[in-house]
Amino acid sequence: MLELLDLHFLGEEQLFCSYLLDLDDGLALVDPGPRTTLTTLESSLAELGVAVADLRHLLITHIHFDHAGACGALVAANPRLRVHVSERGAPHLIRPERLERSARRLYGDMFDVLWGTVEPVPAENIELAGDRVAGLDCFAAPGHAVHHVCFMNDEGTLFAGDTVGVRWPPSQYVLPATPPPDVDLEAWHASLDEIERRTPSALALPHFGLVMEPAEHLRVFRRRLMLWAEIVRRGASVREFVDEVSLDIDEEAAKFSELTDLLRHSYLGLKRYWEAVDRGA
Repeated sequence: MLELLDLHFLGEEQLFCSYLLDLDDGLALVDPGPRTTLTTLESSLAELGVAVADLRHLLITHIHFDHAGACGALVAANPRLRVHVSERGAPHLIRPERLERSARRLYGDMFDVLWGTVEPVPAENIELAGDRVAGLDCFAAPGHAVHHVCFMNDEGTLFAGDTVGVRWPPSQYVLPATPPPDVDLEAWHASLDEIERRTPSALALPHFGLVMEPAEHLRVFRRRLMLWAEIVRRGASVREFVDEVSLDIDEEAAKFSELTDLLRHSYLGLKRYWEAVDRGA
């Protein structure tokens, strides 16, 4: 079983989703979303006859608050939950204060509106993600974030997190998401190589939905990621970057960016990356 649960983030449809899987070891959620959509998540589960108490696993692609912000609250409601996360991401779920401070600097007054209260996950609920997680293949996929992993089921559906970009249906336009602090283009291309090597049959995007033509999606994403990176590399200001990129994106992609401030954040992440390259870091 694979069920897509639209979390109606910011009151919008098809902006963020979680995936419910029926695995051999019980029910699992891939990326349960932010704390602010927890009520919607619970309602969506209830429509399927599932309660939070029925869940056994949370599979976390990365620990950004739009993907993992609800973890602590879910574990508080169901102490049996196992939270599978990368070794580099685990400390930030157990002690989220540093991550929260960093995010508050980026989002300012919008932090509470977007993400809500951040609750820690008890260390005893954490499982470090290895090569197999609850019956799924798992592999490191840094680039968007150093703590990013992807999961892939036996049917070939790859739960990609933000490694292969975002889109807002019905638009098929693929937007890179390159926020600070740890964008790494070299690592990102290696992650894309690994995804292509595995030849997934579908990509499951949290932002948003299933992509049934993975090869074309990956080709377009890789090209656009480098186009954005080169705009920043040649010294564009944030306004110049936003203006140039906006000439190409369609109406849905523009609205997605406006709601999430994606273009400004992407500029900041790429600028930080190139500054680190220039320093030889």
